[in-house]
Amino acid sequence: METALPMGRWLRERLAHVTGPQLAGPLVPVVALLAAFVIGAMMLLALGANPLEGYQALFEGAFGDVDALADTALKSMPLLLVGVGICIAFRASVINIGGEGQMIAGAIVSTLVALGCGDLPRLILVPLVLIGGLVGGAIWGAIPGALKAYSGVNEILSTIMLNIVAVQLMNFLLRDLIMDPYEKDHGRLPQTQRLSENSDLPLLPGGTRLHIGILVAVGMAGLAYVLLWRTSLGYRIRAVGHSGAASRYAGMPVKRTIVAALTFSGAMCGLAGAILVFGSESHRFVTDGSSVGFTGSAGFNGIVTALFGGLHPLWTIPSSFFFGGLQFGANAMQRAVQVPAALIVGLNGLVVVFVVSSDRMRRAVSESWGQGREIASERSQQRDSDQTQVETREEAGS
Repeated sequence: METALPMGRWLRERLAHVTGPQLAGPLVPVVALLAAFVIGAMMLLALGANPLEGYQALFEGAFGDVDALADTALKSMPLLLVGVGICIAFRASVINIGGEGQMIAGAIVSTLVALGCGDLPRLILVPLVLIGGLVGGAIWGAIPGALKAYSGVNEILSTIMLNIVAVQLMNFLLRDLIMDPYEKDHGRLPQTQRLSENSDLPLLPGGTRLHIGILVAVGMAGLAYVLLWRTSLGYRIRAVGHSGAASRYAGMPVKRTIVAALTFSGAMCGLAGAILVFGSESHRFVTDGSSVGFTGSAGFNGIVTALFGGLHPLWTIPSSFFFGGLQFGANAMQRAVQVPAALIVGLNGLVVVFVVSSDRMRRAVSESWGQGREIASERSQQRDSDQTQVETREEAGS
């Protein structure tokens, strides 16, 4: 920390010239993001492409018109829900790497609900399938939570292993028990039949592909904020995250709180999986046999989204929109400058590395700024004390 603090002071002083000292800490991830884009530009130049043209195509493809904004919002929806779940888990100092499996679990349960209750009216069935997603993800998140709290099993290992279990369960179901009967006889494509129209998520006005899943995701981010900062359970989650020993000494149920944090985290991821199924254009649960084929790696990318949003549910909203645009606009960039798809993956990886690694620098800047404020406050108090003593002596002399 002794070496980090001088670097933090240096960076704070440079940023303070432009933004003011109080905004210096939050701007560190932005600076890291710009650095990633600079290196990405060097990669484009090395391949003979024009970086300005490439980045222009990227941002126009993601944010250029109403349809692009709608597609970006759809891409950001699972990132937001997974990111919100990550925020809840991280506040309890628990690392949830199981977003992929929890999304799949939520999709499985919600699909079973739709297959079993397809005759219900839309007003009832749509909430039911969304609740099914919450329940499926919550169960898949509660398992590693209970293993960590009551058996001391590392949650990183258990969540990753459960990702694999969820993928195999999905493949088993989609290739046999819930597989489309037509595909069983002809195509062997691992997917369900067209799910009930009453379970389709209603589209929003405007003539785009936007559906109410976007509103649900934003609403969940707001509820997560209320949970963490406006309820006693949220206070316990944050207290356990700061110090489990101190929380236990204060009489808090630390084990149950850890399980609750991972349960809520998994529920958010499971809801994302349900929305991917019932907000899709095919209105089927379909995969290519891997988790990425269904989730699009949102279970992992949501972690970066949450970190870029400062592990705050509300700040995760614009963070997810940005990363959703980065992923969606990458296709337009690839077409415009004719670069390999691997470069787009590399650019996303650069953003991830720079943003995640900047977290330590951001804390150093914030701590440096806090120490600076404390020193300034002490000096101000000392000046006030000296002035009071001078005035006292003058009154005594007179």
